[in-house]
Amino acid sequence: MGTQAFDEVMGAPNGGSTRTELAELHRWLSETPPDELRRRQQSAETTFRQLGITFAVYGESEASERIIPFDIVPRVFLADEWSRLSEGLVQRVEAINAFLVDIYGERRILKEGVLPPDLILGNPQFRPEIAGFRPPHDVWAHICGIDLVRTGPDEFYVLEDNARTPSGVSYMLENREAMVRLCPELFSKFRVAAVDSYPDMLLETMRSVAPRSAGQNPNCVVLTPGHYNSAYYEHSFLADSMGIELVEAADLVVDDDIVYMRTIAGRVRVDVIYRRVDDDFLDPLVFRADSMLGVPGLIAAYAAGHVAIINAPGNGIADDKAIYSYMPEIVKFYSGGEPRLPNVETYRCREPEALRYVLDHLDQLVVKLVDGSGGYGMLVGPTASKAEVETFRAALVAEPQRYIAQPTLALSTVPTLADSGLCPRHVDFRPFVLTGSQGVRVVPGGLTRVALREGSLVVNSSQGGGTKDSFVLMDKRSEMTQTSPGMTQGMAGIGGFSAMTQTTEPPAQPDTPEPTHTKVDGGDH
Repeated sequence: MGTQAFDEVMGAPNGGSTRTELAELHRWLSETPPDELRRRQQSAETTFRQLGITFAVYGESEASERIIPFDIVPRVFLADEWSRLSEGLVQRVEAINAFLVDIYGERRILKEGVLPPDLILGNPQFRPEIAGFRPPHDVWAHICGIDLVRTGPDEFYVLEDNARTPSGVSYMLENREAMVRLCPELFSKFRVAAVDSYPDMLLETMRSVAPRSAGQNPNCVVLTPGHYNSAYYEHSFLADSMGIELVEAADLVVDDDIVYMRTIAGRVRVDVIYRRVDDDFLDPLVFRADSMLGVPGLIAAYAAGHVAIINAPGNGIADDKAIYSYMPEIVKFYSGGEPRLPNVETYRCREPEALRYVLDHLDQLVVKLVDGSGGYGMLVGPTASKAEVETFRAALVAEPQRYIAQPTLALSTVPTLADSGLCPRHVDFRPFVLTGSQGVRVVPGGLTRVALREGSLVVNSSQGGGTKDSFVLMDKRSEMTQTSPGMTQGMAGIGGFSAMTQTTEPPAQPDTPEPTHTKVDGGDH
């Protein structure tokens, strides 16, 4: 892995010629004045604020609700790049589901010595209360967000697996809506796969995994902890987009192992619950007894096969960072082939030799808590102070099993609008993968997170990161288009499923002034 960042528009680090396939994007950036880009960006953020597209930062009372900064420059995936990524994502998510079926069932992977049993059975993310359960249709990880990073033209790595309640899909949808409205000319230059069918795909997935007793029209709901949750906007957005009820624990009751929703017309049976409540709080009769966010008796109804819970309780064991380090072995064990998407090299600090290496190279590594998230509990060695390094050294020595470490990657960059103009900023990517009774589907897009501070590698929104729209370009050979006024949409095979393309006709009256010759600030390309 190189030490200089690969720029996804310019190609080689430090400038050079533009990637041929993205010459139109480079031209658009060069010809659109920065002030115009900034006006559009501000317009998008004003809309997000008016719509209440916010998130909360726990522990920051003075900034409890904020929008995630939006960047007007999209990130683009070529059709062949996306095809390869999709194959790898499908393989990985199929392996995650097989792993969960196995680990809460036969445990073949432990019996055959692929994983150390104590890593699973002693892991706080493993839920012995769930052992022996079979979710409807044997699907555990219905919605996965697989975090990817890129370091070169063909070098993609999985950074994390998110198999519990991955968030961010609402930003994917809202970012696209903003781009279609504010930058329609880009959709006439590129044939971009549409993402706006995601709510339909999600609802279809939910219905497909309903218990067989639910009949032809299962009743689905979204269960939220309430409006104090950091992702409440997304909960309400998804329920509204799918046309199903957003409920809290008090709205549900379990009677004789059947889940009902209280309505003014009486009780209504619930068949599928997309829960955005962590395992610990899901059912006070099984997990934390002091939970006010869960539904008493829900797990009993689940065990009886009367309700599907999305994602399944107990999934946390699949996205624990210590388990992540074994994902290449897990993928190979269940698929029989080599992983198509590699992991980032990872040192398991629970292993003495790895711990010695990590302690000797703390200033060069990224160290993470195995159960951490949101950029918290993490050391970025090259930018950390000596005091921070020593604090982590002491923590590693005291509890090495709680940490992993990885090399500091030169994450790819994408031009981003900063105060000084367009500058390269590091990005990562979270695609969303849905698994229903009919198989695995990859949404043709995702959430690109961008580190807005120069040189920063931390992209988390809670740490000051922003977001970009993610364009997946379509392979023209596979398109079958049908035109509607002002917009062309087409069905195309991509990533093993059908997808919609999203393009707009050139606007009759452009929302932008005539372009001037403004050069992209290449910075450290």
